[in-house]
Amino acid sequence: MGRKVFVTYKYGDTHVQDLNVYEESWFGIQKVPTKARHYVNELTSILDKGDNIYKGENDGESLANFSDEYIASTLRDKIYDSSITIVLVSKGMKDIFINEKDQWMPWEISYSLKESTRNGRTSLSNGVVVVVLPDEYGSYGYYLNFDGICNCINYNTDFLFQILRDNMFNIKIPDTYLCSNGSTIFRGDFSYIPSIKWEDFKINPNMYLDKAIKLRDQKEQYNITKTVK
Repeated sequence: MGRKVFVTYKYGDTHVQDLNVYEESWFGIQKVPTKARHYVNELTSILDKGDNIYKGENDGESLANFSDEYIASTLRDKIYDSSITIVLVSKGMKDIFINEKDQWMPWEISYSLKESTRNGRTSLSNGVVVVVLPDEYGSYGYYLNFDGICNCINYNTDFLFQILRDNMFNIKIPDTYLCSNGSTIFRGDFSYIPSIKWEDFKINPNMYLDKAIKLRDQKEQYNITKTVK
């Protein structure tokens, strides 16, 4: 049975690795700058044929003049029937000059984490997974870095939207140990929203989507933030 997957991403972000995309234009077929939306096209071919993808495509549209009711209605309609949300994290996804409440991605994540009732039927919150896109240099270092001393991955969570930060390293009873340099290292499923490199996700997407559902079913073990701040 196919899954219904909602994808939230920064539609026009070009700070991503080139995919050699060619599109029709008035001048014939030409190479165009790769955007985050082109990775959604790749995602469609990677996922099972029975899976349905719902896309958040409101890039460039400010939310400043919209009421909370309008935002809620729009996103409930998009997300209600999905069971998994993929957050495509890219280097230029967040506009630091615009309040997070006026950007679509935090709201799409928020409504993915909420239960919703329609016609007497309540849908579960979605399982959520971050898939990290390589930047224009093919690097993930803007967010993920390997620490050779502690043999672990360091997460630059300050770069993320706050609703993502709040749902990482948020397990209620963490399994930790102290590294030789004094850093606290987390083991196991320490984040309700895990982060996966694009190159790893492509190899076995079902494993990571199944993990998102597993974590959703264990959500009582996490301190989950559902609101945009």
